Amino acid sequence: MNEVLIRSLTPSVLGVLVRRGADFAAAEDAVQEALIEAVRVWEADPPRDPKGWLVTVAWRKFLDATRADSARRRREDLVDQEPEPGPAAEVDDTLQLYFLCAHPSLTPSSAVALTLRAIGGLTTRQIAQAYLVPEATMAQRISRAKRTVSGVRFEQPGDVATVLRVLYLVFNEGYSGDVDLAAEAIRLTRQLAAAIDHPEVAGLLALMLLHHARRAGRIAPDGSLVPLAEQDRSRWDTGLIAEGVGILQAALARDRLGEFQAQAAVAALHADAPTAEETDWVQIVEWYDELMRLTDSPVARLNRAVAVGEADGARAGLAALGELDDSLPRYTAVSAYLHERDGDLVTAARLYAEAADKASNLAERDHLTRQAARLNAGRNS
Repeated sequence: MNEVLIRSLTPSVLGVLVRRGADFAAAEDAVQEALIEAVRVWEADPPRDPKGWLVTVAWRKFLDATRADSARRRREDLVDQEPEPGPAAEVDDTLQLYFLCAHPSLTPSSAVALTLRAIGGLTTRQIAQAYLVPEATMAQRISRAKRTVSGVRFEQPGDVATVLRVLYLVFNEGYSGDVDLAAEAIRLTRQLAAAIDHPEVAGLLALMLLHHARRAGRIAPDGSLVPLAEQDRSRWDTGLIAEGVGILQAALARDRLGEFQAQAAVAALHADAPTAEETDWVQIVEWYDELMRLTDSPVARLNRAVAVGEADGARAGLAALGELDDSLPRYTAVSAYLHERDGDLVTAARLYAEAADKASNLAERDHLTRQAARLNAGRNS
């Protein structure tokens, strides 16, 4: 029983506690304690029913905390509702919990952070990296969110935009991070698309499918990252690409453009190119211009600089990059790539090495280190 499996059960266990009357903050704390206990004991004594085990332990943790709380008398009757040992009912509350975490009492950024931590299974560090803020800052944000909703019964759902943002970040972490959550994010977004007729829900689903379709080509047999231009496109999932493009086209036809549709359009142009050389970089730059009008995201600006470098030459890309904050994650890696394209191999090698030191995961660090070694070896041969 590994930790990924244990954490994958978090939403359903949390849903059981909330349905039994626990306020969300107390229930989330109890589930986290149960997860810690599971990591400690399951390896030596794995349960037959992992979810049932977690529900039982989490409920007991919740009751222990409740008895010690000032509201003990008001909640004493919950003791009699402790679930009996045995298989737990299979009820999927995950998407509902995403909406409940997007509570009106929270700001969108706090709601997203709380949901990613409590339900998405991400660490505070991973969430901080996604938001480009220090880990300590994100820890404070999550703590404030928990205090805000402490004692609140989560009966009023939040808005679709906040839920979409959470699903997007969960997918991104699953796609490129240490915990595989991409398939779960796609599953939930499919559920949401089936329940809500919204072009941005469709745009997000299309974006996920188009990125997921390329996933098999991103990793070499030795575990190393394969850049998009070098990927074996025969390994891409054409069925997912066709589905994603179809969903995107239907969404765009409604003429209510949003950021996820714009990002999906970029992904579709990459997926549509038979070879890297045939990629329509001019259109991609145009879509990034649309995206910047919608969000002005620093990440979108960084990606646009790469696209400009491909469409108009490395010097133009470096000029676009020069307008951005050099503390942005992957800024140094992009600079290294564009300097290499411009023929400045000495600077490129130095920047690849610097980027490797800043990389957030091992696969990216190894890739950038190899890029630096390749250029240095070429100069010395």
